[in-house]
Amino acid sequence: MRKESGQPGTDGPRPGDGRPDVWTGRATNRFQWIAAGAGAACMALGVTLAVESPWTSGVAALAMAVFGCVAVGLLVLFGTLAFVHVEVRVDDRTMRVRCGHIGVPRRTIPLAEVVDADYDPRVTPRHWGGWGYRWRPDRGTAVVVRRGEGLVLRLADGRTFTVTVDGAAGAVASIRRHLRRPAPPQTPAGA
Repeated sequence: MRKESGQPGTDGPRPGDGRPDVWTGRATNRFQWIAAGAGAACMALGVTLAVESPWTSGVAALAMAVFGCVAVGLLVLFGTLAFVHVEVRVDDRTMRVRCGHIGVPRRTIPLAEVVDADYDPRVTPRHWGGWGYRWRPDRGTAVVVRRGEGLVLRLADGRTFTVTVDGAAGAVASIRRHLRRPAPPQTPAGA
């Protein structure tokens, strides 16, 4: 669900009410659940081999097979579950990106480091080398969980950060609003 605050008909802040202007969005890739299922099946095979196998080739071969199946299953399972969905939150100071159900990997980009934000209607895993957290020297960094619209931040150091998210045009508008007005001063942590 996404919410653009300050718009009529939403429960976001109204100008002058003191609450921060926050935009949230999310993108989901249900195909990742199939890959997660394959990882779980691989783990189940490893456990089955360990418990029920009448392995006659020796203990070392059995241990390697069990360890291999369980390790590959864990990597596939947790690697895909981390990118089933992505959540983006833009407030007056930062853009936060959290992946998966436990929010890892995550990235926080201070808006002070952002030069501009652009809408990209066609972000594809093919252009980034697959799903997940990606880096390409010629394109920058990206979090790609599905094909479709995305948000591209141009950072002050010349790099870019791309993330696929539903309602990316709203995120771009929110970031641009925050870039045009100065952020309120922060209170010291000990005060």
